[in-house]
Amino acid sequence: MTQKKTCMAGAFATGKTSLVQQFVSSKFSEKYLSTVGVKIDRKEVDVAGTGVKLLLWDLAGQDKCQSVQASYFTGSSGIFFVVDGTRRETLAELAGLMALVQDSLGAVPAVIAFNKADLVDQWQVGHGDVAALRGEGRYILKTSAKTGAGMESAFLWLAGQALKSDRG
Repeated sequence: MTQKKTCMAGAFATGKTSLVQQFVSSKFSEKYLSTVGVKIDRKEVDVAGTGVKLLLWDLAGQDKCQSVQASYFTGSSGIFFVVDGTRRETLAELAGLMALVQDSLGAVPAVIAFNKADLVDQWQVGHGDVAALRGEGRYILKTSAKTGAGMESAFLWLAGQALKSDRG
């Protein structure tokens, strides 16, 4: 079985931990628990007949007082960026995280998940914002850690891209 490291990156409270828990354990909690440092989970998936063990590194959220340590990205086969659609400021932090990953790893498969699709009536991120990122060739999905919508497709797409690359 092939093993691939995937890092979850994004601002604090975007739903990174909730997406991982929904994907790994089919569980969702309304309680917010801040990740300290990094939490690692595992999930085995099948991608076109190939078994892949995903090592999911859930990195502590970035905010103005704390930044993600570039060393956490070392050895990553893919990055799962998470933006909270209900908080526009989390989109602004995405560019800095993408630059950090580019500087640390170079080109690496990446997903940008606009999370909290179940709260679309509260969204502050517009269609134009999403379209601009798509125009740059980014792979983008709307996800909901609460309902599971879009989440499995995003993880499986990233696992497939990681298999195609020569990383990890």
